[in-house]
Amino acid sequence: MHQKLLKSAHYIELGSYQYWPVLVPRGIRLYTYEQIPVSLKDNPYITDGYRAYLPSRLCIKSLFILSNETVNIWSHLLGFFLFFTLGIYDMTSVLPSASASREDFVICSICLFCFQVCMLCSVGYHLFSCHRSEKTCRRWMALDYAGISIGILGCYVSGVFYAFYCNNYWRQVYLITVLAMILAVFFAQIHPNYLTQQWQRLRSIIFCSVSGYGVIPTLHWVWLNGGIGAPIVQDFAPRVIVMYVIALLAFLFYISKVPERYFPESGMKIQGISVTSYGIPRGQSNRAEDCD
Repeated sequence: MHQKLLKSAHYIELGSYQYWPVLVPRGIRLYTYEQIPVSLKDNPYITDGYRAYLPSRLCIKSLFILSNETVNIWSHLLGFFLFFTLGIYDMTSVLPSASASREDFVICSICLFCFQVCMLCSVGYHLFSCHRSEKTCRRWMALDYAGISIGILGCYVSGVFYAFYCNNYWRQVYLITVLAMILAVFFAQIHPNYLTQQWQRLRSIIFCSVSGYGVIPTLHWVWLNGGIGAPIVQDFAPRVIVMYVIALLAFLFYISKVPERYFPESGMKIQGISVTSYGIPRGQSNRAEDCD
């Protein structure tokens, strides 16, 4: 058995690390940027390590191999488990010990549920983006964007609810406005060009606008509570600012394609061969697309 595993193991080099053995399911190979479908050509600075042309079952198996989507998949999957664990802990320990009301339980549940949905949608997209059916890839991309919108909704629901806890009118105004914007984003996905690369900038503008809208209720909350000198504002405003700074930095990394822009040739290599196939030299026949 040990000898069989060794024969199935291929060695890949990650940066300056030594060669690592990796078990690869039969029928899965990795491709260079030039070999993948147009729908996957989102970042030209990532030159290799692409999964492509896989049926659903091999997409799932690829969860356990090293590719250029491994970090994306597992970071979101671990994020889902993190929010799931936090939800259980909050519902069974934190909120009961604080004598929370029924509304508190509902708002906390909605918030954490939205975050979990966001994480799972991203896991699904990064896992099935290599599907051999472009229609299936588009559906998962749509779910990913829908998940991002749901995650933003989760942030707004909890923030607006407690910021305007004593002002029911403005609470309803902002919650209805946010819900209307999220629904508008959902309906925008119906447009056939919405998920194309040509509309990538427009999608970014839309999500930045939805996220940036939060500045309006925040400033309104500061004004209602007596300005920046008020103790409650000084306690909570820095946290809101930090959240927006983190979101802005993440967006800047995304649109600037850093750090891969400066290290485009630092992709994985296998025993000196480009990482096109986990042991199958470039140009050799591959039967992954024939799998059911």
